Amino acid sequence: MADDLDMGALTGREQAALKRSRTMARLLDEAISIPGIGYRVGLDPVLSIAPVSGDAAGAALSLYIVAEAARLGVPPKTLLMMVGNVALDTVAGSVPVLGTLVDAVWKANKRNVALLEDHLAGREDIA
Repeated sequence: MADDLDMGALTGREQAALKRSRTMARLLDEAISIPGIGYRVGLDPVLSIAPVSGDAAGAALSLYIVAEAARLGVPPKTLLMMVGNVALDTVAGSVPVLGTLVDAVWKANKRNVALLEDHLAGREDIA
């Protein structure tokens, strides 16, 4: 999360989109706690257990955050970085066994929410 993000300075639309994006990232990247070690994984690595279809489903869900960012006017360069995070997650995640581990560690959705937060925190014309 961007340290200097003032939620009160965001419009209602921005707050709602950020909340939806954070919820989706939490679901995909940190929904399940692994007992004994306290590490959290989400549905993304679980979906990637199913070859091809699971990775495709994970990518489609991950692109929701990118779509929210695009609707909020995030610059193309940042959107490209977000798509790159999803692409890396999808391609690396498609490798049998190792890909599931990559999905559990990379957390592309949390990275993309951080990029969205950075954009919202750094914008001077928040109104």
